[in-house]
Amino acid sequence: MKRTIPVGALAIATAATCVLALAPGASAAPQACVSTGLTTGQSGAVGTVAYKSATSTCDDLNLTYSNDASGTYDYYAGRLRTSGGTWFTCAKGYVYAADGSHSINDSTYALCTDVNDNVPFGVASLYDGFDSVTITH
Repeated sequence: MKRTIPVGALAIATAATCVLALAPGASAAPQACVSTGLTTGQSGAVGTVAYKSATSTCDDLNLTYSNDASGTYDYYAGRLRTSGGTWFTCAKGYVYAADGSHSINDSTYALCTDVNDNVPFGVASLYDGFDSVTITH
């Protein structure tokens, strides 16, 4: 026995498939970004050291959360280690951030840009160390 699908049902199924295939993703951030929680160092220091993800599609070190240990805000700077072992502050310098979450899509919070895979990094606080931050990289 031959089975047939009514033409109207086939058209609806095809249209639904096209709509689902064209629907945008739920998140604006790349799916392969990695988030790392760190404790900051005092101005010019490093604090907790992490390594830029080698599997991430994110090229920057993005401050996506901050909590100042002694107040409601601080200024944060990304710090990278060279192959020779010296630390330097990224070109952006210190960035103001109130306590709370920060958008990965806001370039204000990209502490370091175009960071190579496996590079050691940390975050410095301008006023005091021991703040909690999350860097998405």
